[in-house]
Amino acid sequence: MDEIIYIEYKFLVEPLQPASDILIAELGEVGFESFVEEETGILAYIQKEHWSKNILDGSYIPENQNFNISYSVKEIVQENWNATWEQNFQPIMVDNICRVRAPFHEKTNVDYDIIIEPKMSFGTGHHETTHMMLQLILNLDVKNKYVLDMGCGTGVLAILASKRGANKIDAIDIDNWCYLNSLENAERNEVDNLNVFEGDASLLKDQKYDVIIANINRNILMVDIPKYKTCLHKGGILLVSGFYLGRFKIDY
Repeated sequence: MDEIIYIEYKFLVEPLQPASDILIAELGEVGFESFVEEETGILAYIQKEHWSKNILDGSYIPENQNFNISYSVKEIVQENWNATWEQNFQPIMVDNICRVRAPFHEKTNVDYDIIIEPKMSFGTGHHETTHMMLQLILNLDVKNKYVLDMGCGTGVLAILASKRGANKIDAIDIDNWCYLNSLENAERNEVDNLNVFEGDASLLKDQKYDVIIANINRNILMVDIPKYKTCLHKGGILLVSGFYLGRFKIDY
């Protein structure tokens, strides 16, 4: 396989919200594939072959006077990403019963042991929204349920749903790295009832789910949630993150 070179943008954002959500949405529109949210801003990645020096020209949010946004740019290859991740990644524990770890960490005695190697994908459990979703799934009865994980990233939420007894899980992500990585992580965790698809909410047709999980940024949720509603069984459960509660309302 040819070495893939990514361009990394490190954005410092103040105030963090809602600027970061808007920035991620704008970057996605011009070809950025992966994002990592940090306490001071975001990291954004785009393949070098899809990048140009003027890629941010015409973007609204970096020039908005209501926000203070600065950034630096560097090249990063897949191998360097993995090396950096391995140096810094530590296992996380969720509610003392679920542990998310890398393949090189030793297994410990917990109810739910999940092995994740994220590569360029989002979702190790360290980010607060992913951690929160893991907690919600731990406290939700998904046994024998049909579950959808939208914006699956590494597949960590879908994998936990499987380990919690879900009957069948579909996982969808628009990013090719996430699609491939979710397949790999499902195999690592011996999950055989997870179907992974590359795409967006347009893939949702006549399916009906008992539980829908959507750990995506607010702008995508605002567009896609009517589709989720049509795909949710009456009395089903929708878990979402990535927006402020006061800004969001849906009527049933």
